[in-house]
Amino acid sequence: MRDPRYDILFQPMAIGPVTAKNRFFQVPHCNGGGYRDPSAAAAMRGIKAEGGWGVIFTEQTEMHHTSEITPFIELRLWEDQDIPALRKMSERMKSHGGLAGIQLAYSGINGPNLYTKEVPLAPTALPIRTFTNDPVQARAMDKTDIKNLRRWFVNAAIRSKVAGFDLICLYGAHGFGIFQHFLSRATNQRSDEYGGSLENRSRFAREVINDMRDAVGDTIGLTLRVSLDETIGELGFSNAELRDFVEMNRDLPDLWDLAQGSWEDCSGPSRFKEEAAQEALVKGIRDLSDKPVVGVGRFTSPDVMARMIRQGTLDFIGCARPSIADPFLPKKIEEGRIEDIRECIGCNICITGDMTQSISRCTQNPTFMEEWRKGWHPETMNAKGDSQNVLIIGSGPAGLEAARALSLRGYDVAIAEARTEIGGRVTRERLLPGLSAWGRVVDYRQYQISQRPNVETYLDSDLNADQI
Repeated sequence: MRDPRYDILFQPMAIGPVTAKNRFFQVPHCNGGGYRDPSAAAAMRGIKAEGGWGVIFTEQTEMHHTSEITPFIELRLWEDQDIPALRKMSERMKSHGGLAGIQLAYSGINGPNLYTKEVPLAPTALPIRTFTNDPVQARAMDKTDIKNLRRWFVNAAIRSKVAGFDLICLYGAHGFGIFQHFLSRATNQRSDEYGGSLENRSRFAREVINDMRDAVGDTIGLTLRVSLDETIGELGFSNAELRDFVEMNRDLPDLWDLAQGSWEDCSGPSRFKEEAAQEALVKGIRDLSDKPVVGVGRFTSPDVMARMIRQGTLDFIGCARPSIADPFLPKKIEEGRIEDIRECIGCNICITGDMTQSISRCTQNPTFMEEWRKGWHPETMNAKGDSQNVLIIGSGPAGLEAARALSLRGYDVAIAEARTEIGGRVTRERLLPGLSAWGRVVDYRQYQISQRPNVETYLDSDLNADQI
């Protein structure tokens, strides 16, 4: 039974013409699947739907071939042929009553176009900014380019509607989106009506959103993801200027999606970033607009989530990494099973998949991105085989997870641990400065195993091969 303290997390809320069933909002996040493994990405999002998320977004979706970020593998919506794979994804996302969202991205000075060989376009001619430091220069957009880009966004919005999406997120945060490039003085040095004053630098965002609202706004909610602070002082888009921008355009999107200015700051590991680390930057912005606000902060505690909404800081709880660690986080809160939540430890191993152009993974959730390829499910185990007993040597993270999974399948499990406490290397790592959250790897599994009558743990049991 749900704790009444968390009822506020399950109140429906409108986002433009559509309504989310609760306040759990899986913000866009990459996964290493993208256009290469769309079935894997669709299955992963479908698990989130089953887990109770009210809003589920895709990762960054490149909306035109003139801006792509090869070698990184994201989704694409370049033409009509891309619609079927995305429709399959939206159907999975909506399979349990959640809203399906797609994030449309035009990367501007972050898109080297190594695949299409197109000359990158940006508000101002500048060197391309990428993780791989590609020696590519962007060309400054003229008025015809801007008009074309507005048209391309409308085309992508129409395709998103055909693909079955309920929401569109326009990417303008983390330094990666064309909207941030126009808003920031660091990347917009124009002297025409698109540069200079904040009102002028806001013009492109206003034009695109109004264009898209005319095209699809009757059925699709339009959200804008913007940077909380570029953290480069007066040169960039500061938190103070963001607040001016929101107040100036208070009714522009159907929802404000707020994220720290640099990607590294927004998704910093737990060693450097506590839960709700962006609260100070977000606080008060909701009062500047009549539209709802979603923010992130590696939220894992339902108490913190409820407080953020109750105090009026946020309307939706944005989660990327916590939704990876436990896709069933909303359902477990709803069912009163707080102790069963696999809390994100902020190790950022999930991010390395995207950075190495491989499939992402998760320390806490070994089924992440294997839902389609291997048929794994985070809450449902395979059937038991013919054996009855299993001996597990060592109670490190792998041993504990094996014990948990095998006990759920019905085996009698014995764990032999040579030391006087379980946890393996994590028992030492969690004591290092900033790494206490890593202890969740052990704490979650230790509790789960303690609830199973078919698991016995033997400490101080150093076994050799002959004894085994």
